[in-house]
Amino acid sequence: MSNRIDLESRYCAHNYHPLPVVLTRGEGVFVWDDAGTRYLDMMSAYSAVSHGHAHPRLVKLVQEQVGTLNIVSRAFHTDKLGPFLERACELTGQDMALPMNTGAEAVETAIKAARKWAYTVKGVPADQAEIIACTGNFHGRTIAIVAMSDEPQYKQGFGPFPGGFTLVDYGDIQALEAAINDNTAAFLLEPIQGEGGIVLPPPGYLKAAAELCRKHNVLLIADEIQTGLGRTGKLLACEHEDVVPDGLILGKALGGGILPVSMFLARRDVMNVFTPGDHGSTFGGNPLGAAVGLEALNILVEDKLAERSAEMGAYLVRRLREINSPLISEVRGKGLFVGIEIDAELGSARAVCEALMKRGLLSKETHETVVRLAPPLVISKAEIDWAIAQITVVLNEMDELRLAS
Repeated sequence: MSNRIDLESRYCAHNYHPLPVVLTRGEGVFVWDDAGTRYLDMMSAYSAVSHGHAHPRLVKLVQEQVGTLNIVSRAFHTDKLGPFLERACELTGQDMALPMNTGAEAVETAIKAARKWAYTVKGVPADQAEIIACTGNFHGRTIAIVAMSDEPQYKQGFGPFPGGFTLVDYGDIQALEAAINDNTAAFLLEPIQGEGGIVLPPPGYLKAAAELCRKHNVLLIADEIQTGLGRTGKLLACEHEDVVPDGLILGKALGGGILPVSMFLARRDVMNVFTPGDHGSTFGGNPLGAAVGLEALNILVEDKLAERSAEMGAYLVRRLREINSPLISEVRGKGLFVGIEIDAELGSARAVCEALMKRGLLSKETHETVVRLAPPLVISKAEIDWAIAQITVVLNEMDELRLAS
């Protein structure tokens, strides 16, 4: 193991701080390291592996498509893209979609669409369009996207940043209303903040934001890269408040845990601002990605993974709240998108994750204080029970060490 880690450390940029485990294989909710040790994956690659590792239907489809047609660029039509986008639009209530690869690319697409819509449809003066985002947000790490962030590390050493972005406190509807002006093109938000620490806004916030945006002719754009596709117990987190956003960003689980597949979806008048040459991606919408994306969506619906997430997520939260540990200051989440807030004065989330790894459970800390639990949506009650047992033991041992020191 150490040789593999040393090799990666020598040749790979140090832009991540992984747990010291070398994974070689995955199946369902489990992964194995290079020594053959099995782990329960409670991370799902930040929600990208919602279907479970190496889902048989997806593996079979990929094997067939790889030998048929994979990359031709968008210079030509293919037989896979249209059906994929049709299914995505039908399921989400959107009119059109623009396929990309990574989540950050889809967010950049949304920013461009919102700005051009503001100029060509809303009538905002040239180069004056503003996009409102929220404190604590995470939409990616490109230069434009980190310009919207209030996390100092994401910005340190990477300026200067483009303008046109305004931040308001997440969950504060009055702050949003005060920030909207004639030049506001869009309000971009995560229905639940993932990287921010699994932060839920007050009930009714999303619905109130949608009404406010409609009143002022502002686009409501929901970043559901992490929360979408069943993760929170609905196909989209927006559905918890019966909101259909003007624009929607999907990624991660859209690729079935196999490929990077993302897209920006929107109503027709928003998407029609794009003309040939305005925007593009050599790999976006490729036949392999489109085939995988369509199958991933079909599996989500046919296997009722959103409903399963709601049921298993409620069970996971209930079991976590039964753990009697002073290290836990809060358990919060929706569906299988759960965060355990660790009291920073009593312990660290990183230490909890490292101890859990030694007991065969993989998770990752967020902002040093939150242990993120977002397993594949196919997880069972028995597997959740096992996870609860490991978490309980780790927290009890850490508390005993703290009291003994």
